[in-house]
Amino acid sequence: MPIKQPTPLTFFTPENFNTLGAVYFDTGISAGFPSPADDFKQERLSLDNELIKNKEATFFARVSGQSMIDAGLSDNDLLVIDRSLSPAHNKIAVCFLDGEFTVKRLKVEKDDIWLQPENKNYKPIKITEENDFVIWGIVTNVIKKV
Repeated sequence: MPIKQPTPLTFFTPENFNTLGAVYFDTGISAGFPSPADDFKQERLSLDNELIKNKEATFFARVSGQSMIDAGLSDNDLLVIDRSLSPAHNKIAVCFLDGEFTVKRLKVEKDDIWLQPENKNYKPIKITEENDFVIWGIVTNVIKKV
């Protein structure tokens, strides 16, 4: 099976919206049987406040490709990436590898670093000294369309 090359990501920076946020109902949404909502609390919710912890270090990127589908990252999903977080074993990271950006799970074994895809049709990539490699940021959230 051939090794699939990393596919490019499209990057975005957060915009500064001075909105009150969307209406949020703090009742819980039943995924089973409906429950009566006698007393529910309505407030405003800002996705910026929920998803962005460090605005200056946070970026968005749109996924291109299928290498991470088993981790829940599908083609065209929007990733929230925090560059201020330290990379660690088993974290999903956006990496710059040999001139291209890619998103993979970090696997650290002794002195070796592997970029692990989450799709059985893709092979892990071992990082060597010959690679031009930078861990660019850590994925903190994914936004999907349904």
